[in-house]
Amino acid sequence: MRHYIIVKFKPEVDWGVLVEPIRALFQRTLDIEGITGVWTYPSNSCRADRSHLMIEMELTAAALETYDRSELHFRWKETYGPLLESKIIFDRES
Repeated sequence: MRHYIIVKFKPEVDWGVLVEPIRALFQRTLDIEGITGVWTYPSNSCRADRSHLMIEMELTAAALETYDRSELHFRWKETYGPLLESKIIFDRES
């Protein structure tokens, strides 16, 4: 399946400097059995009505459950959650 996390940072956040640390964090999820791909896409738009970053994961349904309970997921939420204005989660079959 494909799991997408689409986020918009708060206006005062310099989100561009966060892309590489977020990419590095999500690359570590590849150590979770069943996660076979992770891609990070920063926006190329500076329009106020656009999201800033999309993270795409290719994984099994079981791996999504494991990820949801993982230290990496808790770190993502704890470190970056307070910086977010909005977050959209979207899942689909591959």
